[in-house]
Amino acid sequence: MSVKRLCLQQLPPRLPRPCSIAPRSNLQQVRRYTVQKPSSRPSSSNGRLPQKTEIWAPYWRISIGVVFISTLIYSMVSSRRESLERPSIAERDSLQKRESGVTSSSPMRLRMESFIKSQQTEIISALQALEPSTRFRTDTWTRPDGGGGISCVLQDGAVFEKAGVNTSVVYGTLPRPAIEKMRVNHKHMDPDVESLDFFAAGLSMVLHPSNPMAPTVHLNYRYFETAHDDGSPAAWWFGGGTDLTPSYLFDEDAIHFHRTIKSACDAHDRSFYPRFKRWCDEYFSVRHRGESRGVGGIFFDDLDADCKDQENLFSFVQDCLRAFLPSYLPIINRRKDLPFTAKEKEWQHLRRGRYVEFNLVHDRGTSFGLNTPGARVESILMSLPLEARWRYMHAPDRGSREERLLNVLRKPVEWV
Repeated sequence: MSVKRLCLQQLPPRLPRPCSIAPRSNLQQVRRYTVQKPSSRPSSSNGRLPQKTEIWAPYWRISIGVVFISTLIYSMVSSRRESLERPSIAERDSLQKRESGVTSSSPMRLRMESFIKSQQTEIISALQALEPSTRFRTDTWTRPDGGGGISCVLQDGAVFEKAGVNTSVVYGTLPRPAIEKMRVNHKHMDPDVESLDFFAAGLSMVLHPSNPMAPTVHLNYRYFETAHDDGSPAAWWFGGGTDLTPSYLFDEDAIHFHRTIKSACDAHDRSFYPRFKRWCDEYFSVRHRGESRGVGGIFFDDLDADCKDQENLFSFVQDCLRAFLPSYLPIINRRKDLPFTAKEKEWQHLRRGRYVEFNLVHDRGTSFGLNTPGARVESILMSLPLEARWRYMHAPDRGSREERLLNVLRKPVEWV
């Protein structure tokens, strides 16, 4: 017998590779050699002990893999379930309003929403009294991510060519580029997150009278908040203001408007009116024309804890918004029935063109609204007049009332 054949007879049967799946008969042989008890002494035909082979049985390796993958899947599913089961800020707010209503201890989100809706009702009631034959159209809308709004618009009335008084409540998520941009004015915002939940609520209003002797007026007061996952505020601020835009200037109207606003400001901080009046003159500037949009008012933004505490600022915003009707109703009542000519109506349309230019080119609120996912465009562009006009190289007659208005718009006046 050859040496080769003798050696082959003395070797144990061929074992499968550790990573392969062997036939059942071979697996049984693997077990026999890898799980063999030390006390057993099997012998071969020539009296020699078989060699013990250190091999992992494939069944054990498959079992360990199954356990590992199962654990990983369970962890992923559990995390996903926890995320799905956690209610959103909008859902928590909705539940609180249903169960407890809105009180002085409610989150500022709910208190601001409640306040602007009550003011919307009051303002609409006062304006509707001036328009007995034309009614406001009211549209109530909702957003998929939470919130919604109420748009109230009147068109082609006896007093107002177009009047809009809107409230909006928005829940959403800020992407990282928006967070980085906002951190310029809000250092309290977390710079290390990829996104942040946010809440915004505001009342916006624009009234375009039909009579060119009656001024257009604009108003907006708002609250903005970013939130942690549990719904608590991460950063917050208030913004807003109001301004008057006449086509024909009556000094007494401008003085009354500014004096009423100044009284509301002075009740909280005597530095507010001069500071916010100057801010208004700078903000409502049609820069490419080198003139202001109107005769001003107040404007402020980003008022947070660095200015005053939240309760004081909320009280300030409430007083400013409540001051609107006393500031404007006497003016519209004085001017709505004054006689005017076709030429004066044309001048009004030219000034409305400047109004459109500012809103579409420079206004941050319009830009933010149009770039918000799911935005209601009709409500955002409610501020635009029904009619506007542009004439190439138009210039008013020297010494005319139109020229006097332009001179004031090119150099803002201190009215009070």
